[in-house]
Amino acid sequence: MCWDRRREIVLDEAGVLAKYGVAPDSIPDWLALVGDAADGYPGIPGWGTKTATAVLSIYKHIESIPDDPARWEAGAASPGRAVRLAETLAGRREEARLFRKLATLREDVPLKEKLDDLEWKGATLHLKEVCRELGEENLPTRVRRWRED
Repeated sequence: MCWDRRREIVLDEAGVLAKYGVAPDSIPDWLALVGDAADGYPGIPGWGTKTATAVLSIYKHIESIPDDPARWEAGAASPGRAVRLAETLAGRREEARLFRKLATLREDVPLKEKLDDLEWKGATLHLKEVCRELGEENLPTRVRRWRED
């Protein structure tokens, strides 16, 4: 499942495939290659959304992408483009693995809270005071929900 925050919809496997062009299990690899500005990692130079989609639709994961562009399947990229992409990825595989790790939701962290405890209940009124101290008095006008405690 994938929550599209901008459109406020939840995508199932078919929805993820339709939106990104790759299966859900390839999304962390896709984000590693193209980058994610919201999470602060740049991706791999030369790897845009169309390229990452084409390559990962064939190879699924970064480790499966051959270093030798001559071994790339037809449809992944044109021969000349494959050379440049393979060279860039070969020199930055460790970065790509790090970015994939950053894009992967961890499920092995023990939480003492229950799911209901983690539900967003609104900003505390203390935020208004902090914003005033920082000179960001307009920021609280963007908050849609406040709580009293």
